[in-house]
Amino acid sequence: MDSQKFFHMFGEILAADTNRVKAATNVLKKDYYPLPESLSLLLQLLLSNQASSLRQLAATQARSLVPRHWRSLDTDQKSQFRRQLLHRSLGEAEKIVRHSSARVITAIAKIDGEHEEWSDLFPTLLQAAKNPDPLPREVSTYLFYTTLEVLGQDLMHKFDEMLAVFSKTISDPDSPEVRINTMLALSKMAIVLDTENHERSVRSLQDAIPQMVGLLKQAVDSGDMDQTTQCFEVFQTLLGCDSQITNKHFGDLINFMINLAAQKSLDEDARTQAISFLMTCLRYRKLKVQGLKLGEQLTLKSLEIATELGDASADDEEMTTPRSALGLLDILASSLPPSQVVVPLLHALGPYVNSPDPDRRQGGIMALSMCVEGAPDFVATQLHEIFPLMLRLLEDPELKVRRAALDAAMRLGEDLAEDWAKEHKKLIPALVKNLDIATRSLRGLDDETNMDMIRASCSAIDSLADGLEAETLTPYLSELVPRLSRLFSHPNLRTKKAAISAMGAVASTAEENFLPYFEQTMNALQDYVRIKGSEDELDLRCITCDAMGYMALAVGAKPFQRFVRPLMAATEEGLHLDHPKLKETSYLFWGAMAKVYGSEFQPFLEGVMKGLFDSVTAEESVTEIDLGRAAADLAGQEVTIAGTKVKVAELNEEESDFDEMDELSELNENNDDEDDDDDWDDFNAVTAIAQEKEVAIEALGDIITHTTQDCLPYLQKVIEILLPLAEHQYEGVRRIAIGTLFRVYAAVWQLQPDDVKKWEPGLPVENKLPVELTKLGDVIMNHTLSVWADEDDRGTVTDINRGIAATLKLCGPALISDPTTLQPVTENILAVINKKHSCQQDYGDTEDIDNLEESSEYDWLIIDTALDVVVGLAISLGETFSQLWKIFEKPIMKLASGSEAFERSASVGVIAECIRGMGSKVTPFTTSLLKLLLHRLGDEDSETKSNAAFATGLLLENSTSHQEILKSYNIILAKLEPLLHTQGARAMDNAAGCVSRMITKHQTHVPVAAVLPALVELLPLKEDYEENEPVYKMIVQLYSTGEPTIVSLTPQLLGILDQVMGPPTEQLKDTTREQLAQLVNFVHGKQPTLVRRYTTLAAVVDN
Repeated sequence: MDSQKFFHMFGEILAADTNRVKAATNVLKKDYYPLPESLSLLLQLLLSNQASSLRQLAATQARSLVPRHWRSLDTDQKSQFRRQLLHRSLGEAEKIVRHSSARVITAIAKIDGEHEEWSDLFPTLLQAAKNPDPLPREVSTYLFYTTLEVLGQDLMHKFDEMLAVFSKTISDPDSPEVRINTMLALSKMAIVLDTENHERSVRSLQDAIPQMVGLLKQAVDSGDMDQTTQCFEVFQTLLGCDSQITNKHFGDLINFMINLAAQKSLDEDARTQAISFLMTCLRYRKLKVQGLKLGEQLTLKSLEIATELGDASADDEEMTTPRSALGLLDILASSLPPSQVVVPLLHALGPYVNSPDPDRRQGGIMALSMCVEGAPDFVATQLHEIFPLMLRLLEDPELKVRRAALDAAMRLGEDLAEDWAKEHKKLIPALVKNLDIATRSLRGLDDETNMDMIRASCSAIDSLADGLEAETLTPYLSELVPRLSRLFSHPNLRTKKAAISAMGAVASTAEENFLPYFEQTMNALQDYVRIKGSEDELDLRCITCDAMGYMALAVGAKPFQRFVRPLMAATEEGLHLDHPKLKETSYLFWGAMAKVYGSEFQPFLEGVMKGLFDSVTAEESVTEIDLGRAAADLAGQEVTIAGTKVKVAELNEEESDFDEMDELSELNENNDDEDDDDDWDDFNAVTAIAQEKEVAIEALGDIITHTTQDCLPYLQKVIEILLPLAEHQYEGVRRIAIGTLFRVYAAVWQLQPDDVKKWEPGLPVENKLPVELTKLGDVIMNHTLSVWADEDDRGTVTDINRGIAATLKLCGPALISDPTTLQPVTENILAVINKKHSCQQDYGDTEDIDNLEESSEYDWLIIDTALDVVVGLAISLGETFSQLWKIFEKPIMKLASGSEAFERSASVGVIAECIRGMGSKVTPFTTSLLKLLLHRLGDEDSETKSNAAFATGLLLENSTSHQEILKSYNIILAKLEPLLHTQGARAMDNAAGCVSRMITKHQTHVPVAAVLPALVELLPLKEDYEENEPVYKMIVQLYSTGEPTIVSLTPQLLGILDQVMGPPTEQLKDTTREQLAQLVNFVHGKQPTLVRRYTTLAAVVDN
């Protein structure tokens, strides 16, 4: 090889002329880089005295050629290069060059390590790290970092020696670079450290953490953002390492970070990075955060930071410190129990929302709004305190405070729809007033402030409408519809979208009461479903189609009929406009049409199913991923990893990894230090196609559910497509695929003859099922069981639980009829209840979870759905469930005695359903259950007491341990007496049901003459119609025996029976209605005039 020509050609790539650069690059790649001599020449150039830019570029190219050509160099050459590279690097003054040289040395060391060569490398580095001159220390510590990054576990036997050096270099008195390099090296060591067998190394790393914190503080205080960012990256890395390394100082680390974030004088970037670190802690170590009770401090500091928002626009996407703090509050509320987040926030909120400073009022209400989604159940219990301050802030003189209050109103409406909507009489006028003020104050299209207020008002109305009943919303239609309609023609597209979305919500809630406004609204909107200009216009088209779908559901098939074909054509066109959200809108609209039209949707079914199949089967492939020579055997092939097709790039021996454009655009150390992970970032990202699939599968489920008979020809293909997607890399697709499979099974079940659908509890299954249905159930369960135990996404496991629970309740034991199915179902549910499932594990010590009594509401949701599966098992297995109760009893009883009210109430409710399922087989468990239920009848929580009354009634109704139960009769009656006067939580209804069951079972042990008048005063039941069954069964029984108290109450009871036998019909089951009809006829025979005073009762007699 002509070395002079090579050096000349290499020098050309630094020329200013792009054509010369490209020409030189092509020659190098084609004629020189395939030859081993090119590596030798590049190393010579690196070791020369040429310009630093040329030497740095030589280093980057040499690094890429080392894996290909180093082995080809002769022994003497390699030995000389090792010695010269190390010597030159240790004295290299140019940082950019020495870092690039270090990467070359590391690449060589990786190859040499395979043959145990370059034995003096680490002794030399250890010695250099003690050199009195800072420069060798800087280079050696950087080389420790790069070699640990690449060689990792291969160097574990040298960790003790390295740590001894690092204990000195981390506090180097002269060089910040030495200190930072040491910190980087320690982080790479932590990644691969075997903590079980290297306790001394663990202790050394633990002891280094306070010094690392000190380095971060120095970097922040000095304003050096490069070093600050490096330090934060180290701490982020440590969170992904074995928890032993950070446990000792974890609490101090959290406190340091939140205090750093709270310092207003510090650089914005440093503060946001501190908050980002805290967010990562909550994602991976939330149980540790909870165990150390750090939630309150994080909440209160974030609340204070939120007051710095100032006049920033609500739509401003810049990630400032206060916005980051609000994001942290959101994660806190969903990750930690209410006692650590929402409770301290509410206690501290008063001085903020009552402050004369509008920034504090704004920050306070925005902080509260961010906590609603994470703890909706607890926030619902505090609405009596929240609502008055919300109303006041919606009237605040400062516009930005009102804007924040509108955002809070929207969030409360979204997450507490029914509870929030109870305040509609005051809320709707307040929201309309804000809308009117902003509309009147609008000063042209540039007045973004007032347009933002209009949009916020519409969004708040949108969410509030979703929680209202039709009859409640109807009186407001004359106020809301005209105001929203006027905005349809607003020139600002975003304002248009907000108004149209709100109108869709209003129509959806109003149902047929929206009919007077339907035609004019559709006419005003119809042009928007055909626009196809800019992205914003296509977004408007999406919102309009969504709103029209809601209107169709509201007004029904006949009024909507003339719009169907044009809209179906528009949604089909939307599939071809290269706008993912428009495709999703089309799928959702098709689902809505299937709900509205049922079998009448059949003419569209072929085209719709084709569109959905095309979406669900669309390939998600990264065009190419270059995995280098390590994947040479896969080059050019398509492989599927985690459900995604990836093409591995071809290897071209005539080309290196050289990319002249990258090299010339950024010749600095960062370009060389950073891994090229772009391909893998693309690979790991949730693709737009995956999100589209999620929506398409949901639409498939809707269509199959509502047009099952017509969909039968497509079901085989649906199942074949969905089964593999249960293991898709994106959790949204996994979740919806599994849920839809259960919907398919339920839909097919509903098509079966009545004798098949009428199942009896217990195994083996008594009713003969069609072979195809049995096979379908087996396939779905086998596939579900294959992913259930190891699924790490809580949302997916939650939906698996929901699907199984709902199917068991509807279809009985058929789903678990296979002998191999019931045990893994039980094991998975038990794992969730005991908080041992994969998706519940923290990236930390197992004792963290074992020692915690409280749960966040988000964490509880998965347990709650697992308990629902237990209920499904009890219902479907009947008396044979008593064998499973032996397994579930201890963990469920533990939850029923827990510290959280929502855990106790839910668990006691589950116990009630299990008692009902077991029937008389509950008898062996009477003692333990009665003890628990008597205690819960005195619970401080109304919901728990109410559920305990329901469960107690079922226990004494089903258990045959009569003497044991009778001993507690007086205690039960005493505990029920207050519930007969407790409003809400179905307390009165459940107490009435329990008392009725007590009388029915053991009438002589109840003071009927004293109890019955009080019980009749509660009738008719208003909240829990299910308890009408035991109440009226008891009344019929007393009449049959001529009990004098009930006879004396006949005039009062007839008025009650007139109400309960009238609308709504769901008040009574058919059997109970028949018994009461017989009773009415019996009373009519004795007192006909009295009975005929009541229209409903007279009709019963005449029939």
